[in-house]
Amino acid sequence: MLQNIQRMDNGHYAATVSKSITIRANPKAVWTRISDVMGLTDWVTDVKKTEPLSETRSGIGAVRKITFKDASEVVEYVVGLKQEHYLSYIATSGLPLDVYHATLSLSPKGRFTMLRWTSFLNSDGVDKAKFEDFIEFIGDFYEKSLKNLKEQIEK
Repeated sequence: MLQNIQRMDNGHYAATVSKSITIRANPKAVWTRISDVMGLTDWVTDVKKTEPLSETRSGIGAVRKITFKDASEVVEYVVGLKQEHYLSYIATSGLPLDVYHATLSLSPKGRFTMLRWTSFLNSDGVDKAKFEDFIEFIGDFYEKSLKNLKEQIEK
């Protein structure tokens, strides 16, 4: 789960987290769910609601505020997209990080689709142990959310 934790010159840490799952469905079916950037409450763990903060509701430029069941909030911007291939976004507030950039990418595998959720994270100056704890949390969060999505699509 922890990959390449590096200490930067400014004392911050950087790392990547990646989780994947194979879903018994074609890429279009999986894409329909993950490209609905406001529809996270159905499959992303502990999301209470997702609200648009921009006129653009989907695709590049869409901005969403995610409220979690613990009342924490995260603001994210969609920054990259290729139909039925990938969706990238950045979080600009709500996380204990300077940088959070994530991509959901699809790879067809016969009658299945592999979905990978990968992120690059840069700490906000917290110590290495706290950063590692957050990375572990994100990895578990991705894993649970991907399992939720798989179960819903394969029904």
